[in-house]
Amino acid sequence: MAPFQCRGREPVMHRLFGVLLIVVAGASVPDASAQQYPTKPIRFIIPFPPGDSLDIMSRLIAPHMLERLGRPIVVDNRPGAAGQLGLTLGARAPADGYTVIGGQGGNMVVQPHTYRKLPYDPLRDFVPVAVSTTNYLALIASPNAPFSNVKELVAYAKGNKGKLIFASNGEGGFPHMSMEMLRVAAGLFEYTHIPYKGTGDIMNDLVSSRVDTTILGIGSITPFVKAGRVRMLAVTSPNRQDLWPGIPSIAEVLPGYDSRGWFGYVAPAGTPKEIVAILNREINRAMSMPDVKEKLNSIGLTVVTESPEYFARLLKSDYEKYGKLIRDIGFKPQ
Repeated sequence: MAPFQCRGREPVMHRLFGVLLIVVAGASVPDASAQQYPTKPIRFIIPFPPGDSLDIMSRLIAPHMLERLGRPIVVDNRPGAAGQLGLTLGARAPADGYTVIGGQGGNMVVQPHTYRKLPYDPLRDFVPVAVSTTNYLALIASPNAPFSNVKELVAYAKGNKGKLIFASNGEGGFPHMSMEMLRVAAGLFEYTHIPYKGTGDIMNDLVSSRVDTTILGIGSITPFVKAGRVRMLAVTSPNRQDLWPGIPSIAEVLPGYDSRGWFGYVAPAGTPKEIVAILNREINRAMSMPDVKEKLNSIGLTVVTESPEYFARLLKSDYEKYGKLIRDIGFKPQ
């Protein structure tokens, strides 16, 4: 009797072994698109007009990124709807690494809670790339305001119901919520809020004492403060700042107060992790250049060079922080 033979076993095993080799090899080789990236210009959608802090930051790092990546960074300003237009365009762009969107606290962690129908979800529609700077705001007063510090402002507001006139760059915006945070920390008081379309109009009315106070970014108010046309009462960061060592923080009067913002970059959800890592590395490197840091520090921005994971945690934390504040004060979404 001939010995038993399992016919066809060897070819089957060969085929299985070949499939396993393909699977293992595929798992160990990075995405080919990431290996070749970039092969064309990268668009940075900035949802604010030229001259805005995000715009300045992006134009500063663009040449440094070009040196390393070999492809230009095209800054595409798309202002409108308090930054919502640019983020909406970015969310709908292909997730291929050739669209990066500038984001900040106002349009990514505050507006989702102050608008009923925001056309994007900051936690779902984007992948964090790099948070590049943190910034603080300043509480400033008109020349004729009947207070000269935070303690006196609170006392005036509590003793003169609704007479304190506060200007902001929009209902439900970041500066408005910074003032609400102050009001809550001070034990509540009533004030009159006047929203403006732009910083220029606010400053005109503050200088002429048509309004009493506002909270704005350092870059936009510095010339007015240095010229003595308005008075800086405090900064919104927990500690005093090197640029203004003589100006107290609001937290010195109201412990725990912290209303700092940040500027960063996100990409459309689904952008490959390998490409996100490349963008993070090159943005961080460009942000570390001496000329970039010097210019940004001069306008009140502190450079940050952290990972996408760090940015994701910051985004989620701030989203929850301002969501709670907005619910607690009973703000009705627009």
